[in-house]
Amino acid sequence: MAGSGGFQPLPTPTTSADLPASDQTPVAVSIVVPVRNEADNIAPLIAEIAAALDGRWAYEIVYVNDGSTDTTGERLNAIMAQRPNLRQLRHTVSSGQSAAVRSGVRAARGAIVATLDGDGQNDPAFLPKLIAAIESGNGRVGLAAGQRVGRKDTGFKKLQSRIANAVRGIILRDGTRDTGCGLKAFPREVFLAMPYFDGLHRFLPALVRREGLAIAYVDVVDRPRHSGVSNYGFFDRLWIGIMDLGGVWWLIRRKKPTPVVTEVTCTEVPVVTEVK
Repeated sequence: MAGSGGFQPLPTPTTSADLPASDQTPVAVSIVVPVRNEADNIAPLIAEIAAALDGRWAYEIVYVNDGSTDTTGERLNAIMAQRPNLRQLRHTVSSGQSAAVRSGVRAARGAIVATLDGDGQNDPAFLPKLIAAIESGNGRVGLAAGQRVGRKDTGFKKLQSRIANAVRGIILRDGTRDTGCGLKAFPREVFLAMPYFDGLHRFLPALVRREGLAIAYVDVVDRPRHSGVSNYGFFDRLWIGIMDLGGVWWLIRRKKPTPVVTEVTCTEVPVVTEVK
């Protein structure tokens, strides 16, 4: 772990001010899964999430359907009839992975949120370690970040990731070798306090350090996707990522110390006595 800070988590909310759930059973953890056209990966991944978390925490699974044009929505609806802790949010049109993650976090009811990609490459078996890292941090850990080993991507995709991570590390000095892994956990209110922009999920380590909070790292084993092809393209990420990198660098440079604020009550105001 690295960094320090004094964030104290608020009590676990049972509803979201943004999108209240129909199921009002209190939950401690929300699992957010952004998906677009991942119909064949829905059922296997939900089963794995349940196997990893059942009996450990009261949790919900929030799928964010990012404008899918296949049967992703129908597959989710069918499983929702059997799993009351499964929720589906839908973007009318595809808005990108960062927007999908943010929609899920805003609707989440748990004080701790964990994320993973919906293509099956992220193994839910590592979720307990990430969640436990946030819990054991006692308010000092703002992010538990999965770090992939044995990546199953193509050689080209691994090369682009190495270049992107190296450039990002030199400029932002975030101390993180892999920011692209979808397996992450964080306090909900820490994430929502971050300045939002498209691509936010790739810069969470730098932004969490900016807030003076620590980061826990968990090695995770990467897997081949269950089915289908990647739905978020390389060139979409490349040019926007370059601009975002400059923006995050500016945010870090402009960060000022957070002032300690106390309220002065009337009993603490000095009383001036008129001298006659």
